[in-house]
Amino acid sequence: MNTTKSETAWFLAALAILILASFFLGLGSAPLFDVDEGAFSEATREMMISKNYLTTWLNGAPRFDKPILIYWMQLASVRCFGLSEFAFRFPSALGGTVWAASIFLFVRKEIGNRQAFLASALMVLSLQVMVIAKAAIADGVLNCFLAITMFGLFRHYKTGSKQALYLAFAAAGFGMLTKGPIAIIIPFAVTFLFSLQEKSLKSWLGMMFNPRGIVLFLAIALPWYWLEYRDQGMAFVEGFFFKHNISRFNSSFEGHSGSLFYYIPVIILGLMPFTGLFFSALFNLKALLTDRLNRFLFIWFGFVFLFFSLSGTKLPHYMIYGYTPLFILMARALPMSRHQKSMAILPLLLLAVLACLPLLLQTALQQIDDPYILAILQGAVELTGQPHAVIVMFAILGVSAIQFLPRCSTEWKLIATGLVFSLLINLYLMPLAGKLMQEPVKEAALMAKEKGYKIVMWKTYNPSFLVYSGSFVEKRTPEPGDIVLTTVKELDTFTHPAILYSKNGIVLAKLKQ
Repeated sequence: MNTTKSETAWFLAALAILILASFFLGLGSAPLFDVDEGAFSEATREMMISKNYLTTWLNGAPRFDKPILIYWMQLASVRCFGLSEFAFRFPSALGGTVWAASIFLFVRKEIGNRQAFLASALMVLSLQVMVIAKAAIADGVLNCFLAITMFGLFRHYKTGSKQALYLAFAAAGFGMLTKGPIAIIIPFAVTFLFSLQEKSLKSWLGMMFNPRGIVLFLAIALPWYWLEYRDQGMAFVEGFFFKHNISRFNSSFEGHSGSLFYYIPVIILGLMPFTGLFFSALFNLKALLTDRLNRFLFIWFGFVFLFFSLSGTKLPHYMIYGYTPLFILMARALPMSRHQKSMAILPLLLLAVLACLPLLLQTALQQIDDPYILAILQGAVELTGQPHAVIVMFAILGVSAIQFLPRCSTEWKLIATGLVFSLLINLYLMPLAGKLMQEPVKEAALMAKEKGYKIVMWKTYNPSFLVYSGSFVEKRTPEPGDIVLTTVKELDTFTHPAILYSKNGIVLAKLKQ
């Protein structure tokens, strides 16, 4: 028993180090990314100023995109750490931490310490989760609650535990407060399909319609929805439920569309540097599905993949709702893999492409004629000179050297490779992307704040500008004398504008009167 406790403590300590490296290292190193980070953060800033803790507003207008919990969490973080990128992103990193811990604790109870650590480490160090758990949006927190809901429901299936069932209902309630109906659609559908496969529909009905569980769910989720409806009426119902939920499935929302195969490349890239292990799980799927837990996990992933592949609106982070079961299946598939030595091939190929980025950018410059995209590419060329190639080559050498470490198991080689990726992304690539894409918006906003400019935002949408300028903007056709935030592409529209600021395609200009 003492040995088991000591082993668990050791694995938890190692997991904590990985979480710090992946989720917290460089958490505030890049400016807020538009559109999503800027929109969430600005809505939180306006909540702080207005002291309206019920309805979220963006640029002075109601924002019905998401429920309230993430804004409350961001507000609490800002109160603790001040108005900063770190504070806005901290709730997501915290949600990611609890998400990883829930995977470890669940798999430890179901299988054992070793696979629990591997599954949670794969989650912490995978590319897409690493990004989402550092972003000032709702998805890191939602995935935390979704994982706890699903784990609780499976534990109840297996043991009949009322405690696990009530935990699942409570987590679903908080998920409903974080992002809405998706927090109950996935658990409801997955457990229904699993019960059909298990031929236990009667048990499913008793579980999903448990009166105490429903009361607990409603006690957590209902008050805000009811108060918001009382405050905003049908505008809330139409804006949140019809526009931002039903319409997202029925149609392409805000131009975010894609084919039925949209999520295949998303998965291949999003699971880096562990994509090879994903293919191992697919190749050994028949053997994996002989286990009851694995069938539950596969139905979970399969439903998410099919549901969002059929959805009219497609965004890369939707697939993360099905990643939790994948990480566990991948951990279970590792001992079955016959090609463990080839796991490093795909991450090395990705790093090789990154090393060639300056050459690829130079080629792209010859093919593009859009002034805004050209300005971004030129900025990227300036930022990715010789030091870029050196940094990425060190990462390539590091990953290559890991594969030849003596007496090092495949799982530790995978984790070490993930750690190299984490350091590269958090210390170099993320700040680089921020400097290229968002630093111009931040600098323009700080100039507007210092000079007291009233801004018209035209043919661009950068809500992070509002966060940094601390003021609202008008979104309309500019008039003579206006100070306009736009892109270099739109400058020809104006007659001899006075350029106040210009960088990487972002322009602050005063129009001639």
